[in-house]
Amino acid sequence: MKVLATLARLYVDDLDRALPALRDLTGQEGGRRFAYSGVEVASIGGFLLVAGTAEGLAPFRDVQSTVLVDDLDGIQTLLNARGGEILSGPNQVPTGRNAIVRHPGGVVLEYVEHSA
Repeated sequence: MKVLATLARLYVDDLDRALPALRDLTGQEGGRRFAYSGVEVASIGGFLLVAGTAEGLAPFRDVQSTVLVDDLDGIQTLLNARGGEILSGPNQVPTGRNAIVRHPGGVVLEYVEHSA
């Protein structure tokens, strides 16, 4: 499993209000934007914005970062070698497949393998 990119997660109440400043900061237009499980998600530069109400965001807030990988199936090899646990997944998501993992020490990461 190779890491392709790491996206900083930003939890916001409104994508349309949050994206303009990040466009200015990154010099990029937003990437994919989609609804998922009661929230809206958009990527721009090295950021992944997750937008919704406090209640809608609650299930997502423990995840500290999103890691894009070339092969999600490799996550089990990593966990066997280093410990940790899969909290959710692998799941089908709008961009491909994901898994939420708690690593030793408590960090919670979302791993995503994008579909072609």
